Amino acid sequence: MAHSNFGEDFLKNFKIPKYVLVPKSESENVPDVPECPVLVFINSRSGGQLGGDLLVTYRSLLNETQVFDLGEETPDKVLSRIYANLEKLKQNGDEFATKIQEKLRIIVAGGDGTAGWLLGVVSDLKLSHSPPIATVPLGTGNNLPFAFGWGKKNPGTDSQSVKSFLNEVKKAKEMKIDSWHLLMRMKTPKDGPLDPIAPLELPHSLHAFGRVSDTNELSVEGYHTFRGGFWNYFSMGMDAQVSYAFHTERKLHPEKFKNQFSNQSTYAKITRSQGWFSSSLSQSSSRNINQFAKLMIMKNHGGHWEELQIPPSIKSIVCLNLPSFSGGFNPWGMPTRRRHNGEFTPPYVDDGRIEVVGFRDAWHGLVLLAPKGHGTRLTQVINMKWFCYIICSNES
Repeated sequence: MAHSNFGEDFLKNFKIPKYVLVPKSESENVPDVPECPVLVFINSRSGGQLGGDLLVTYRSLLNETQVFDLGEETPDKVLSRIYANLEKLKQNGDEFATKIQEKLRIIVAGGDGTAGWLLGVVSDLKLSHSPPIATVPLGTGNNLPFAFGWGKKNPGTDSQSVKSFLNEVKKAKEMKIDSWHLLMRMKTPKDGPLDPIAPLELPHSLHAFGRVSDTNELSVEGYHTFRGGFWNYFSMGMDAQVSYAFHTERKLHPEKFKNQFSNQSTYAKITRSQGWFSSSLSQSSSRNINQFAKLMIMKNHGGHWEELQIPPSIKSIVCLNLPSFSGGFNPWGMPTRRRHNGEFTPPYVDDGRIEVVGFRDAWHGLVLLAPKGHGTRLTQVINMKWFCYIICSNES
């Protein structure tokens, strides 16, 4: 897309006065309501140096009080403070603040985990009108931005590139995205109690809702039950183990993860080193999903829980809310012939369905490189509730 010339008048479409965002600030003379007021959240650690560069550019173009570094302050604290101030201003009859809240959009720059983190925070706020969220592809896979038309390559960080992105945000249409909750039950260890994992230690792609109390009806004797939610995908087995190793290595040695290409190379190396391309027969059998986990599904809202029958060769299960996985691949594919009385349909982000796909090993995953390749379709679950909005680029 050719760049246009954007002047100072253009940036007025996005700027939010300080008094709207910062409690107890002095009122300002603001004649016009911006057409597309935005809050910007940037993971400065994403994309190597790109996150930090992007933070500098956004702060130079917009008011600094509307651009936040997620490494300095968490989005739940920021948004709770801003919305509390907006409500106070509205109660005092501030029509400008009321219109800002109605038009507000959020930009989040980071990986899929960072985007999921923001979606979770917005969901927890339980607002009457949730602000739509635009995602800047600053991570390794960038499946969430790709699914909504923002691309999967890391963006430019110069002023012209950022202005061009702001212009796309202003023109973008809103789309709903399904929200999924899951329960995880783990047997109580024999050598003592299991303390819940601190939410900030969990990957942000799994939004932590906390541990279920022993008195809750969801609790089962002899097990600890945890609740979580996600918007992109949740995996078990092969993919989850590789992702966890990648996440751990990046936390220990962030200097090694300088750009998208090197990150993808590291991910491939971890996959090979863990033996997912060539494992022994005994090791292969012990890694089968049905050897260590059961997956229960409810096919219709308000129905009964059923155990999903998993073929014995499956070593990885991915529950997909997006038609994009592992950097833009579609593991579910596009079914043309329906099975089981029309059970399988193409995947969409807002259809109230989630797709469950299985893989035998890393070689099986390579089938996604073929034009109509897909994993083993296990089931498609229906849920008729959604909670968040996301912005879809008009370029898609």
